[in-house]
Amino acid sequence: MQYFSTRNDRLIHTAAQAMAMGIAPDGGLFVPAQIPTVDNAFLRCLAGLDYRARAVEIMGLYLEEFTREELEGFVTAAYADNFDDPAVAPLRFLDDDTAFLELWHGPTCAFKDMALQMLPHLLTASLRKTGEQRGVCILVATSGDTGKAALEGFRDVPGTRIFVFYPDGGVSRIQRLQMVTQAGDNVGVCAVRGNFDDAQTGVKKIFGDAAFAAELSARGWFLSSANSINWGRLLPQIVYYFSAYLDYVNSGKLELGQKLNFCVPTGNFGNILAGWFAARMGLPVGRFVCASNANNVLTEFLNTGYYNKNRPFHTTISPSMDILVSSNLERLLYLLTDDRRTRDYMALLNAAGGYRVEPETLAALQAQFSAGCCDDRETMDTIGRVFRDKGYLMDTHTAVAAKVLADYRRDSGDGTPAVVVSTASPFKFAADVLGALGQPPAEDPLRALALASGQPVPRPLQGLEDRELRFPGVTEREGMQETVSAFLR
Repeated sequence: MQYFSTRNDRLIHTAAQAMAMGIAPDGGLFVPAQIPTVDNAFLRCLAGLDYRARAVEIMGLYLEEFTREELEGFVTAAYADNFDDPAVAPLRFLDDDTAFLELWHGPTCAFKDMALQMLPHLLTASLRKTGEQRGVCILVATSGDTGKAALEGFRDVPGTRIFVFYPDGGVSRIQRLQMVTQAGDNVGVCAVRGNFDDAQTGVKKIFGDAAFAAELSARGWFLSSANSINWGRLLPQIVYYFSAYLDYVNSGKLELGQKLNFCVPTGNFGNILAGWFAARMGLPVGRFVCASNANNVLTEFLNTGYYNKNRPFHTTISPSMDILVSSNLERLLYLLTDDRRTRDYMALLNAAGGYRVEPETLAALQAQFSAGCCDDRETMDTIGRVFRDKGYLMDTHTAVAAKVLADYRRDSGDGTPAVVVSTASPFKFAADVLGALGQPPAEDPLRALALASGQPVPRPLQGLEDRELRFPGVTEREGMQETVSAFLR
């Protein structure tokens, strides 16, 4: 299958080339030339398989140049005993019409593991297929979870190095500890003064610097991405939408072919976009409900057609969603319009901080997406209420989605069964979740939350305080390129 850039549909690459490069040379994102389609017979076959086998079947539709044996090997390695649940991505039912898709049973307790345990295998195989002789440096901007998941996925992978930037003061205490204590001989981490958008803009600027790329190439390195701008990051995420639907059917609470809604907490739009790809392939989805926190740029865009990043930035208790520039939205706009209009939108975003889509594009968006947002107080109230009423404990991001889904159902009257995509363990945000349960602040919030909830601290989060602090550095955005250069000397 061929892949195009969102900014030039004549710029054609193979899947291996697209994943090796991460981002297109013109700054666009790679999308498949065709979206494969499936039918109910295909879904019926998948229903009898486990998560790993489903992943082989779904990813294989997009990766024709990879053999089945290769994909089976990747899946076996990616989703092994590094996940603490044999289902890999289990579905937990709150009632017959509402389930939570838990994507945080991997080694970093966040949904990014679903893709970033797979990406190193896809990327290193892609490098072999393209004949690349240079080493690859994975460059990452993170709002909290991607960084640790990428560090863990690429730790000590031969022929790779990885460097992660995160916003100083813009991630949770546990997220920061996970990154700055990361083990591995090929890893680096640095905070950036500013917010996530500052870090992401700095990384994009580095990727777009041709002179710097030439300098690194002369040293035997090239840059690639583990953010969801890389197709190899987005593709594995499509799988868990299929798996959630099929597990709902297997529960007996949904008939095969019946529509299912998904409510997704999202900032960079990659998670919900993976679901949209699944629906375009033929998965019976009713609506996608896009859930935002106080940084509600996506809510405004999906409701009005106006994307405006010129707004106050809020630091919230759901920091992985504290984003004003949603990179993956570019892919959706290209697939709904064309490369010329996408280029125009992105040029306006860079120059003026916003753009407005045409009425027909807004209509196409609203035919598939609804959107809502909630603030920190509503998030805390939702965590406490659901735990008291249902005994289900959720993190601050998942709670945003649970609240927005409740609002959507109330306002629309849509009683379609729905899945809330649960993106992180509540223990990753232990202090805030503890407060939501009405408990006082604790010196050891992980232990206190375990006592208050009756649930154990996940093994990957145990002992974080005792690990060596390896990466205490902080840089200005202007110093990010030199930081990368020094890392690769």
